Order: sequence, then structure tokens, then C-alpha cells
Amino acid sequence: MVVVTLGIERDGSILCPASLNSVVGIKPTVGLTSRAGVIPTTPRQDTIGPICRAVADAVHVLDSIVGYDAHDATATRTASKYIPRGGYMQFLQLDGLKGKRIGVPNGFFNFPNRTVQHTVYQQHLDTMRKQGAILIENLDIDNLDTLMDNLNNGEQIALPAEFKLSLNSYLSDLSYSPVRSLAEIIAFNNAHHIEEKLKEIRQIIFLAAENTTGLGAPARAAVRRLSKMSANGLEKLMKEHKLDAVVTPNADASSVLAIGGMPGISVPAGHGKMGVPFGLCFGGLRGYEPRLIEMAYAFEQITKARKAPMFMA
Repeated sequence: MVVVTLGIERDGSILCPASLNSVVGIKPTVGLTSRAGVIPTTPRQDTIGPICRAVADAVHVLDSIVGYDAHDATATRTASKYIPRGGYMQFLQLDGLKGKRIGVPNGFFNFPNRTVQHTVYQQHLDTMRKQGAILIENLDIDNLDTLMDNLNNGEQIALPAEFKLSLNSYLSDLSYSPVRSLAEIIAFNNAHHIEEKLKEIRQIIFLAAENTTGLGAPARAAVRRLSKMSANGLEKLMKEHKLDAVVTPNADASSVLAIGGMPGISVPAGHGKMGVPFGLCFGGLRGYEPRLIEMAYAFEQITKARKAPMFMA
């Protein structure tokens, strides 16, 4: 419907819609693109990236939005070391799968036999092998169940505090706004409960965040725990097996990538019995965008799985 869109992902908000709409989504390394001007959730995980029809389009956009920004100085300065000289377009290589070491972690491709997804994903893995990729299967990500459990992995302790601090800072910096804090947003919603559909939607997350008092000891401990699980999980796995990427269906690994601030690219992979699209995600360590682009582009060009929406045919 459009050539270019941008999304902000904390955990799946680029990879998920891309996979379910037969388009390409790039979730960059946190800090590679500036978050200035965007309503924040957490500086640890918020990242801006393109959602486009094709890998080449998304990479064009990525080239245009990466780099240092004084308005998001700490994150963009740290991540700017990952930006390759000459930009990202040079990695649109038809042989981008050749020689790549791709991990297939356990716990993701659990589709029943003879389903469309099971058949198509197996075909895609075979296609990668034929294109010269080295697939390492049956890999276990340490603490995967905990990493994927957003209710019990520490995020529910860290995120509310981070959200309150980040949102209050964002609101206070606006040139004009009828509300200047999370507390004022809550009060506004209460005063306009019909228009804001408070009965149906409620504002539990807002209330939980407002009840926090900064990044106290519990929140800092939760952040340290999340960082440790990420380091001992996907990061350790990729380094031990010298992987260029892991491949997973749809946005199923978004939480694993999000906690570590790591990048991912979702590419169209096929369509289910009801015509609903599904995707394939290449994920990697911070700064792995060049090799992820190579793999995603080569996969896209060899499979050509994307279909335009039927109403546009």
C-alpha cells in the first residue's frame, strides 16, 4: 500500500507485523537509529526501523536513518561504530547465503507434520543449504523459557520504571502539550473516560508505571538479570558456534533479540491455508546488520515468497 513505513520496536513491533503482512521488517541494533522524537518505552530496547515491500527498499531506508544524533547521543554514539564504511546497500548480494553459518535453535519450528508451515519452513532450510549456507541444528539457547516469559523474566519490574522516567522526560521536552507527565495522562484519561474508552481498555500499565519511584534496587537487579541471561543465552550460543545468524519463524524470537538489543530481519516466507502470510527471521548479535542483510536478500531473491495483497492484484 505504501513504499516506506517506519516502526518502533521494543519487542516484536517491527518483526511481527512484517511477518504477518508479507513484507520486510528490519529491527536494527539498539542505538543504530535515533529514537529522538518518538514516544518511548525503554531506552534499553526501543529501536526504529523500516518496514517495506522488499529487502532492498528497507536497506535504502536503513542507510538514510542510521547515525549519530545529539538528541539521542549516548545510544547513537555507542552504536555508530557498527555502521560500515560505504553504507548497507553494498550487502545486497545474491550469493549472500554462501558460507554463512546459520543456527536453527530448538523451541521454535514446532509445527505439526504436514501443516503448510512445517512443509514450507523445511523447504526453506533446504534451500539455504543449496545456496551454500551451513546450517547447525538442534541448538539450545540457555534460559530460553525464562527469556521468552515476559511476565517472570524481570521485564515487568524493569519496564514500568523505565517507561515512567522515559515518558516524563519526553513529555517535558515537548514545545507544547496538554499533559506533561504520566500522572497528568492518567488524570486526563480519568476525566475523559468515555472518549478514552477507559472501561474497555483501562490503564493498568500506566498505573503500574506511575507507582514506581525511579530505577530503584529491584529494577536495577532485574536489568542485570536480563543482561546476564542474554549474555549466557543467544550471545554465548552464537559465539561458541561462530554463527552469522539464527533463523526462526515469524517474530517468535523477538523477546530473545529485544532483551539483548540485537537486530533481526523478517522476510516473507509463505502463506497458510487461509492465505495469512508468515515470515522467516534472521537474527544476530549487535552490529550484525551487514551479514543479516546478505542472508535476507539472498533468501528473498531465491524464494520470492511475497505476494501482493489480493485487493491490489
